[in-house]
Amino acid sequence: MSQQATGGNRKIRFTALAPFTLLFALCGSAEAQQSSKSPRIGFLTVSSASALAARIDVFRQGLRELGDLEGKNIVIEWRSAEGKPDRVPALAAELVRLKVEILVTGGPQSTRPAREATSTIPIVMAFDNDPVGNGFVVSLARPGGNITGLSTLAPELNGKQLELLKEVVPRLSRVAILGDSTIPGNVQALKEMESAAGALAVKILHLDIQTPKDLDSVFRAASKERADAVLVLTSPVFNPYRKETAGVAVKHRLPTIYSTPEFVEDGGLMSYSVSFTDLYRRAAYYVDKILKGANPADLPVEQPKKFELVINLKTAKQIGLTIPPSVLARADKVIR
Repeated sequence: MSQQATGGNRKIRFTALAPFTLLFALCGSAEAQQSSKSPRIGFLTVSSASALAARIDVFRQGLRELGDLEGKNIVIEWRSAEGKPDRVPALAAELVRLKVEILVTGGPQSTRPAREATSTIPIVMAFDNDPVGNGFVVSLARPGGNITGLSTLAPELNGKQLELLKEVVPRLSRVAILGDSTIPGNVQALKEMESAAGALAVKILHLDIQTPKDLDSVFRAASKERADAVLVLTSPVFNPYRKETAGVAVKHRLPTIYSTPEFVEDGGLMSYSVSFTDLYRRAAYYVDKILKGANPADLPVEQPKKFELVINLKTAKQIGLTIPPSVLARADKVIR
């Protein structure tokens, strides 16, 4: 679907579905007046606008703080696949045809089609779980191509997630790790968890899942294997189905920790993750640097500096779990 708005000599296209269009409707008239000579930035994501609202807000804020004002001296072409990854390649190709100066991608499912669409337009990853493993950059220090940005790869993260599960489930002895083994970052995460699990005297069970239709069966398998808790790795299998994933975890009464706070907002028990809002704010810094002439090949990929713990007490009550006060006191956000 598409809409066109014309003002002066500017034409703006919105190819996202209704939620994405509504989110950015207010900026349409301002952009329509923008000079065609202003730098044009393409923003490409699989997720819906509503799912990314907070992240997009801080991305815009970061740009404003750097003097890059949407509708004034820059134009942003927003493209969302509304949770349908198969639509992303066409959207990436469209942005390339528009001759955007920079492409910003919201995760590997957007970065890969963007890279396939262009080898010359600079690409800024708002986040990626393993940029080197995914083949997007040569190294974090020297990306070496047209892609740079932010990484969520943090060796201490997965061990901390297991520690938190141990705190909220004192008799924890078995943890089911759910994820897609074909994702490079998840392979590394599993290795790190095995090491952390040994120190915590916890046995981990990896259950591979590569399609959403297996959600219920994989949680059922975790229960059958007497898992005391579940850890959900980053995966495109789960991301579009956050409510369904959280609902299945509650149905099986399994305490579950997730890799992004949005799962908790949609009914999951808890998450410990990098601060995605901070990553999107930093993505604005990369955009500004490149607009001012920096070469993405020379801009090191940043690793996360901020982490956040989010807990849903409603869900804890549903599964009959009491969150210790010591854990609640450390939470960045508590949903009551």
